[in-house]
Amino acid sequence: MKIKTQKIEEALTRGVENVYPNCQTLETVLKSGKKLRIYCGIDPTGKLHLGHGAVLGKLRQFQDLGHEVIVLIGDFTATIGDPTGKNAARKALTRKQVLAHAKNYKKQIRKILDFNKSNVKFLYNEEWTNKLKPIDLLAIASKFTVARLLERDMFQRRIKAGKDIHAHEFLYPVFQAYDAVTMDIDMQIGGNDQTFNMLAGRKLMKKMKNKKTFVLTTKLLVDPTGKKMGKTEGNIISLDENPKEMYGKIMNWSDNLISIGFELLTKIPMAEINKLMKSSINPKDIKARLAREIVIMYHSKKAAQQAEKEFNKVFKEKGLPAKIPEIKIRKKELNILDLLVKTKLVSSKSEAKRLILQKGVKIDKKIQQDWKTVIQIKKGLIIQVGRRRFIKLI
Repeated sequence: MKIKTQKIEEALTRGVENVYPNCQTLETVLKSGKKLRIYCGIDPTGKLHLGHGAVLGKLRQFQDLGHEVIVLIGDFTATIGDPTGKNAARKALTRKQVLAHAKNYKKQIRKILDFNKSNVKFLYNEEWTNKLKPIDLLAIASKFTVARLLERDMFQRRIKAGKDIHAHEFLYPVFQAYDAVTMDIDMQIGGNDQTFNMLAGRKLMKKMKNKKTFVLTTKLLVDPTGKKMGKTEGNIISLDENPKEMYGKIMNWSDNLISIGFELLTKIPMAEINKLMKSSINPKDIKARLAREIVIMYHSKKAAQQAEKEFNKVFKEKGLPAKIPEIKIRKKELNILDLLVKTKLVSSKSEAKRLILQKGVKIDKKIQQDWKTVIQIKKGLIIQVGRRRFIKLI
């Protein structure tokens, strides 16, 4: 009983931003032994990343407590586009694009949730949303007011900036709320940037089913500027990231992300994390442990050890990776911008130029500062972009 109480308390506090209506009421229900139906929704607009991992990790805590957990793949809502945090309408996605993004979700989520248990299921909201008739949608939409929907901060920013707000963006939280009603859930879990959408579901549940539900929001993994680490900001670490890239990107985090990284992304006890953060251990060594723990979770212990060994070789010993991708260039010479694009170390000439001006490009360990340079193509030439990208010419 004591162990279960401790697990409940951790589920309600670790990485948690808020609980609605309040934490005490939810704690009482959990300790009563009542089993809840809990879900988190994921719109397949791109790859799963560590931000998703944090929310799914919270869902796993409730699964381990014996509650039914649902991962809802928003194959319908993703075609609308969640306006959360956006100062302009999202680019519309086709159903084909959405399904392509979601193709490997289960394989990746299997690393977080326990698929051997019967209390986990996957659902897709296209199954019921596309069955709605116009009269059904009108009845659901009538439960909301335009004034309430306009309260969203991103809409207020657009109004002040004179930017458009499209009607379909208003409908996104309405459709998400209907998901909660259709699944007859007891609780929703999501990042705190999803608070408005999840509270819309709580409100609709009350109006349509006279049922009180809970909403639990998690803290966000944010970069040093306060921006959420995600697809839009271009600073994600995807769950299927190569182990060496994953390890290296985490080691490149600022020190202020270490503590929240441990809290949200690992299973290390909070007491141990707090002790670690208060210790005199070099922050780089603490960050190295964080990187190892995360790589182990999504890959393996062996992959983490190899990634760490490679990282230390390149960055501590200032050597070269043990294995460098190779490419053959048939021309005798190329402008450095064309060479970087040809080797796929960059996606465009403009990116190549920017990196050169930032002194982020080396050829045979020599920093390149002139984007007009013509490079003589020769066998064995090693090109480096940033800290982790290498190509060897053959």
